[in-house]
Amino acid sequence: MKKAKVSVVIPNYQGERFLRACLDSLKQQTLKDMEIIIVDNASTDGSVALIRAEYPEIELITRSENTGFCGAVNTGIRHANAEYVILLNNDTTADPHFAEELYRAVSADPQIFSAQAMMLQMDAPELIDDAGDTYNALGWARARGKGKRVDQFHASEDIFACCGGAAIYRKSVFEKIGYFDEAHFAYLEDIDIGYRAKICGYRNRLVPKAVIYHKGSAATGSRYNAFKVSHAARNNIYLIYKNMSRWQILINLPFLAAGHLIKFLFFLCKGFGLTYLKGLWQGILLARKGQKAAFLPENFDNCWKIQLQLWKNIG
Repeated sequence: MKKAKVSVVIPNYQGERFLRACLDSLKQQTLKDMEIIIVDNASTDGSVALIRAEYPEIELITRSENTGFCGAVNTGIRHANAEYVILLNNDTTADPHFAEELYRAVSADPQIFSAQAMMLQMDAPELIDDAGDTYNALGWARARGKGKRVDQFHASEDIFACCGGAAIYRKSVFEKIGYFDEAHFAYLEDIDIGYRAKICGYRNRLVPKAVIYHKGSAATGSRYNAFKVSHAARNNIYLIYKNMSRWQILINLPFLAAGHLIKFLFFLCKGFGLTYLKGLWQGILLARKGQKAAFLPENFDNCWKIQLQLWKNIG
């Protein structure tokens, strides 16, 4: 079978109300040589029937249980026919040049592992939803530019990590650094994979000319809920243990302690204080049975560059 230039992998769970708009926008892409794979996480809302009836050309993979974002996209990536794989949330619609711009960016340099689209808010398209993900020494991850006007972020530039909701990845690199860690289930898995790539000297980019419109919180509900708070807290502890070398954890310990204390007080005010603490404890338990990233001597310079970026990102 002839290889496509790009494989688009869409994880789906209860996304029937969004799928038509998402898939119809992919039909309008200027990059024609691409395949679309949907991995359904045991939806019960009619998603599977809709795809089979209205989009028979799409490869549909159904799972018997909800394996979360990580399990779904790993299945899709492994099934992908192309060297470059776009991960796309089901609650998005794509600008016609979206796939072509991402493909152009990632294929231009073999050291680029991932490239992210400019994610705009679907209900307020003049505002940014995500212009790349950052992470800092406080243990805080955030979406760059969220809520700011789109004209404030117009440069193509390196970023800490790409949001997995609308980004292209070089498939061959997964074989070197590992796939998305399914222990995460959801949240911070894209920071984790971007971090691992940076340890090995790869880069992650923002591509403002690739535009996507994102509804947001389609699968899990509101911005703050018990599921999000507990999983994000758990996964952050796991991410720190896994990706920071021991010397980094030591020098970052005062920052990390302060960062988690501030987060606890914030979620306490939101009514999720205990949920956050339980998530931290679950993260400690997860770290105890997890595996750290391999820290090779030749990657020390990369780790030091990352550390400088972690300090810089506090500002």
